[in-house]
Amino acid sequence: MRRTIAFENLNDAIRECERLLHTGYTRTGNWSLGQICCHLRLTIQCNMDGYPRWMAMLGYPLRPLLRWFILPRLLAGESPKGIRTASMFVPPNRLDDDAEVERLKECVIAFLESPNAMHPHPGFGRMTNREFNRFHAAHASHHLSFLHPPSGPLAIDPRSSHHGD
Repeated sequence: MRRTIAFENLNDAIRECERLLHTGYTRTGNWSLGQICCHLRLTIQCNMDGYPRWMAMLGYPLRPLLRWFILPRLLAGESPKGIRTASMFVPPNRLDDDAEVERLKECVIAFLESPNAMHPHPGFGRMTNREFNRFHAAHASHHLSFLHPPSGPLAIDPRSSHHGD
């Protein structure tokens, strides 16, 4: 079972990670908070540093279809089920939640402060940094929806704790 969350940007996602770290959580998916943070960090780092050539070549022919049909669904919070991630993005089993939240925070700060254009996504191509921020926030929403704070699987609006970005 998943909860309903929709982050507008990566700062919202970081606030939710910190909240879950503080309150604790129940998993209804495969990954812990630390594993999710590691996975998100690895994908954001590739966006900043560049994806492997094989990944870009594999995704290139499908980009128009993926960008037209899948990307809008992802941004709307409707992640397709059953899509496996590349093994390089699968986190190890045992990770420390505190350490991984901190590593994700550092990565997000670097991402948000980068004056450089991000590398094209293998399946969706080029986007502005603002568009990538929204994309990564939607990705975080998907994964963090499988972690429930102690109050249970309630819908939350992370903007209610918005402190300006």
